[in-house]
Amino acid sequence: MGGGPQMQMSIPMTPMVKRLIIINVAIWLLAVMILQKIFLSEPYIFQYFGLIPDSFLFDFYLWQPFTYMFLHSNSFFHILFNMLVVWMFGSELEARWGSRFFLIYYLVSGIGAAIIYIVCSFVYYLFTNDINPLLAPVIGASGATFGLILAYGMIFSERMVLFMFIFPMKAKYFALLLGVIELMTLLDSGFGSKVANLAHLGGVISGFLFLYFYTRWKHNKTTNKSYRHGRRLKLVVDNEAQDKDKKGPRYWN
Repeated sequence: MGGGPQMQMSIPMTPMVKRLIIINVAIWLLAVMILQKIFLSEPYIFQYFGLIPDSFLFDFYLWQPFTYMFLHSNSFFHILFNMLVVWMFGSELEARWGSRFFLIYYLVSGIGAAIIYIVCSFVYYLFTNDINPLLAPVIGASGATFGLILAYGMIFSERMVLFMFIFPMKAKYFALLLGVIELMTLLDSGFGSKVANLAHLGGVISGFLFLYFYTRWKHNKTTNKSYRHGRRLKLVVDNEAQDKDKKGPRYWN
């Protein structure tokens, strides 16, 4: 048996991942399979609960950065890909972090992606006078799922995954490659693409910033607690020899 990178062959579905998949699929069936049949057109639900920067900024539809990530287009592959990512990458992250922190991270990545998209589309409008990015609805969990891919690549960096379900590569390179592809596509097509590449990158950026600042906060909290504990010991035990071990406390990475 070799000691090289391992590939996860069987991925159990963790509780929060299961809930997210059920919610997303149920909403997709309601919005696409039922409401679209009734209205014979794109469901009005996309206009109110999808992410439309103009509606958020000027009509104060403040719920949209949250609700848009639970809506998907009528393409079966749109929701299929996103839910596969939630299952394949999210299950291991939830098993490592716990359900509560996993859900927080998932929502932060998705909402952060929405905020970044809103800000950038508004700035783009100011410089180009092109209002289309402000009016086009953005839907899908891709911002959140790209955040999951980033976290997986950071935490399980040596784990082997399949790019395009064919080519094996380490998770850290997989996450990096997807990020580069999204960036190159965004630079090439801008807001002209039907895919919200900026929202995908927004999920990566939001996820990274959240993990970075959370890790720093956790480290500082642990260090301060250790320092206060050391001071209390010195007050009780006078002239005690100081501990020679300089190893600091371990904290979440």
